[in-house]
Amino acid sequence: MIEEYLHNCLFFTASKLSRIITKMAEEEFSITGLSPAYAFLIMLVNDKPDITQKELCGHLHLTQSTVTRFIDKLESKGLVTRRTDGKNSHINTTKKGKQLQGNIEKSWERLYERYSAILGKEEGDLLTQLTDEAGFKLDSE
Repeated sequence: MIEEYLHNCLFFTASKLSRIITKMAEEEFSITGLSPAYAFLIMLVNDKPDITQKELCGHLHLTQSTVTRFIDKLESKGLVTRRTDGKNSHINTTKKGKQLQGNIEKSWERLYERYSAILGKEEGDLLTQLTDEAGFKLDSE
């Protein structure tokens, strides 16, 4: 009976999936010296120089305080700079941050290949799409 509850509950199944994919991602991103979340922030800033902290919060679906902590840490590592313009903080990568882009992209590719080998490419892509759509629907609630 308890197994039925656990296998039919979105909260528990999503949490289980999150723990498993997080462990895989952390292993793949170890070459960058960053956690996957920090690496994704670097990738966003590399893609959109002078991005505002507010925009980063929106893209990452994280609170202002969490993104501030991320930026503080990345700034202390010499990977990003922050420029304040009134109430807005603009974030840019340093030369050192830009140089990480190749390893970050390789890490994403290896993670994708790893879970695709287990789930199947089509199934992994569909799961990603459905999870993303569910997140948007539940967030708008």
